[in-house]
Amino acid sequence: MRINEQIRAREVRVVSDTNEQMGVMSLRSAQQIAEERHMDLVEVAPNGKPPVCRIMNYGKYRYEQQKREKEAKKKQKILTLKEVKLRPNIEDHDFYVKMKAAQRFLAEGSKVKVTIMFRGREMSHPELGRNLLVRFADELKEIAHVEKDPKIEGRNMTMVIAAIKGQS
Repeated sequence: MRINEQIRAREVRVVSDTNEQMGVMSLRSAQQIAEERHMDLVEVAPNGKPPVCRIMNYGKYRYEQQKREKEAKKKQKILTLKEVKLRPNIEDHDFYVKMKAAQRFLAEGSKVKVTIMFRGREMSHPELGRNLLVRFADELKEIAHVEKDPKIEGRNMTMVIAAIKGQS
């Protein structure tokens, strides 16, 4: 935003600090009025014909705007992607431990990337990994849905699951 001497237009439409339309006037007279009121002339709509300027306390306006932005940032939910790594021949107990971790991540509001890491000759049986991922998704179907289906990426097979809306 341009303020006071930064404004380049010859004529401006002026709005007072009380939202009163003061009409179109020369830039000089608008700046004088703002100075008499100990305020700034701020260009709020530079594309208008003529540009619209408001008489206001610019420092106070910027402070209020920063405060609003800070509040909006606080309310914003940051989505993170957590990862749970498995092996194709994982034991049942370990599987359920990993599943509990995934449930905790989903409850926190994060998405979960489930990765199956293949080593050596395990790559010749990708169906074992796919079955494991399908089983993982089935166990969590009450609280989560599959966002990205199982897919092989190099020596890993990954799937992304996210909490069902209203459940986290």
